[in-house]
Amino acid sequence: MRTSSNRIASRTLLMTAVLGLMLFAGSFPVFTSQSARAAGMGASGSNDNVLDRIPQKNEGIAARVQSRIEPTYKIQVGLNSEIYPVFANQASLQKRDERTWGTVSVTITNSTDAPLHNRVAVEIPGWSDQEIQIAAMGAGESHTLLFAPTFLPRLFRNRELAAATVAVNVNDAGGRTVFSETVPVRLRAVGDMYWGESFKFAPYIASWITPHDPQVEMVLSRAKEFAPLRRLPGYEEWKDMATQEKSTLTQARAIYRAIQGMGVSYVKSSLTFGGNKNVSERIRMPNESLRDRSANCIDGVVLYASVFENLGMEPAVVLVPGHAYLGVRTAHDSQRYLYFDTALTGRADFDAAVAAAERGMGRTPEAQISMIRIEEARRAGIFPMPESQYSDPVAATGNALHAHRSAAGRDATNLPPQ
Repeated sequence: MRTSSNRIASRTLLMTAVLGLMLFAGSFPVFTSQSARAAGMGASGSNDNVLDRIPQKNEGIAARVQSRIEPTYKIQVGLNSEIYPVFANQASLQKRDERTWGTVSVTITNSTDAPLHNRVAVEIPGWSDQEIQIAAMGAGESHTLLFAPTFLPRLFRNRELAAATVAVNVNDAGGRTVFSETVPVRLRAVGDMYWGESFKFAPYIASWITPHDPQVEMVLSRAKEFAPLRRLPGYEEWKDMATQEKSTLTQARAIYRAIQGMGVSYVKSSLTFGGNKNVSERIRMPNESLRDRSANCIDGVVLYASVFENLGMEPAVVLVPGHAYLGVRTAHDSQRYLYFDTALTGRADFDAAVAAAERGMGRTPEAQISMIRIEEARRAGIFPMPESQYSDPVAATGNALHAHRSAAGRDATNLPPQ
């Protein structure tokens, strides 16, 4: 059994660090659209209306008519005009007055000499609800509005790159439309994870950890058959550390055997389409892995982490170059973790998976190990994606139930030795 306390530094999950550095709209220009219309006259320079240069009837000399200045509007959308469902979902969960980033941002610059009062509406037609905000500012002021409209279930069922349009409409205090613009955007597949450089956004992997999914509950139903007294108690805080550690090892072994018995094995499938391919990856939701009986290393990690979190235990995702391991805190308030390699589920026993994680982490420099403690991610406001996002629940239930029944019907002697 491998445990670790301070050897691995946990990735900081303060929202000011994670969300403040977010590359979604609100941090750097991605798409710009400006309005400088002035009742038929250009703004300045070569775009001046020719009427500006015609002497007025009652003037003794030629006079240049000063063009009237209007507010300007700049729109920024997603990450390089791409919206990742994981980030869009998280942004929509933030309170509006606490947002530090959004799916869409609109920057209004009031270049006039009068106060401005605008009603700004943003939506992605066919994909999201409409969000409305009011902009009130004085002359010469500039303000950025951060929008995070709630997306419809359609986005979270989308499995491929899709084209869409962001619609922005602005009305003045009298209800007149003063600005209207549409911006093209690409919607990433629901399973697309954007890690960022140096795993900057790794904490968002917690969105793939779904403890309340019905298929995760089914794993627990199977796992208890491999546990003493058919019990999976999680942590029992009133017991001493040594007893809790022994219990955690026993429960982890039972969960491993259950998932192994359900036929899950390693399949490399992380291809995704769109930009930032070197720092993006397609990740299966836990019920997809159970439905398809397939999981690569990170798929397996979020599956196992979902099961442990369901039990009230504290899982962690451990990232090393080219691979991932699952960690689980061995006891309540303990600094020790049990690690194992979920990629071995289909071809080796639990002890071998523990040994593989020990070897892999042992030969990796500490600076190259990133550890995301899911409890910390939850405290930072990173929650599971809603159940309706994962997949077709009817198909998932049917396939997982078939796998469960098949595994339960086999003689125990046909399972790999533990």
